[in-house]
Amino acid sequence: MGNEQTPQLPTTAAAPHRTADRETPLAATAHRWLLGRAGALWTLLTAQPVSLYAASVLRIGYGLLYLVFLLREFPHRDEIWGPGSPWTPALARQLFDQTGWNSILTLSGGRAYFELCYVLALVTSALFVLGWRTRVMSVLFAVVVVSFHSRAIFMTDGGDNLVLLMSLYLVLTASGRRWSLDARRGRLRTARTGVLPKPTRGFYAHQLRSARHTLTTVVHNCGMFVIAAQVCFLYGSAGLYKVQGSTWGGGTALHYALNLELFQPWPALSRFVADFPMAIAMAGYVTVLLQVAFPFVLFGRLKYPVLTALLGMHLGIAVLMGLPLFSGAMIIADAVFLPDRFFTSVARLWRRAAQLTGVSVLQRRTT
Repeated sequence: MGNEQTPQLPTTAAAPHRTADRETPLAATAHRWLLGRAGALWTLLTAQPVSLYAASVLRIGYGLLYLVFLLREFPHRDEIWGPGSPWTPALARQLFDQTGWNSILTLSGGRAYFELCYVLALVTSALFVLGWRTRVMSVLFAVVVVSFHSRAIFMTDGGDNLVLLMSLYLVLTASGRRWSLDARRGRLRTARTGVLPKPTRGFYAHQLRSARHTLTTVVHNCGMFVIAAQVCFLYGSAGLYKVQGSTWGGGTALHYALNLELFQPWPALSRFVADFPMAIAMAGYVTVLLQVAFPFVLFGRLKYPVLTALLGMHLGIAVLMGLPLFSGAMIIADAVFLPDRFFTSVARLWRRAAQLTGVSVLQRRTT
């Protein structure tokens, strides 16, 4: 009893302090890491616009795709959107009350007004492709796509749904900074005014210009991030829905799709491909795997073979199932994940090939 030691209170009381001392550096490290990530994100959003070449590819691709779509449907424009359509403007307005959409085509039921709207839609799409006054043309192009899509939503094959979304997103982007008439006009203006003294600007004018540049950069970057997120969500959700289906799990989904008369532009080709059930089953499994894994491979080099495989998949859908509008829209959307150095390299190779071709043609003419 005499040699028993009483517990020392200071030792037990110091334990929480040591724990707090150990937690304080950890909390400080986490705080610094969060501040660093937030600063990096803010710099990414405000420093400079990202993926300007990809935005230009989206502008050219979707503008050209919708222009070709309107030209392809030109002989059938009256039955789809015009006064002769079975989906009358009255029915369209009833649907607008439920969906919240609207269309300039329903403002008048006259044929002259419809033909004028169609011609203006063609001109708007062409100018949007060329990048002439891109800010204004992007808004007008979105109005055109929304108007034609909502006017006869049940008369098309549904491939224009993605074009509709992308036309709205492209309004936010600076898609006319590269490969456009606006970019060419800017280069000529810079070359013309480069030798002249720059006009002096006041402090408030300089601050206003800086704020405008920052706001434009932030809106553009957010628009590109939204486009990328939309494509990731589309692929991921499509893959997860396929996983839940018994036909995709059994490897027979593509076999059934190839034997649908509605999706047989070339029946002989569809029957020929359907004679290889093992290859069709493997293609179905690879399709599901690529779509599910797509959002997880975007930050490494693995995205390039995945994008190449998806390109082949969409080309197969366009040829075998007769859905060129949908396939084209998806192929163009995939371009948002390619860096600017890819497009500059392609442009450089294109110019070099054009020069070599021109030299060879000139040599043949001289000889």
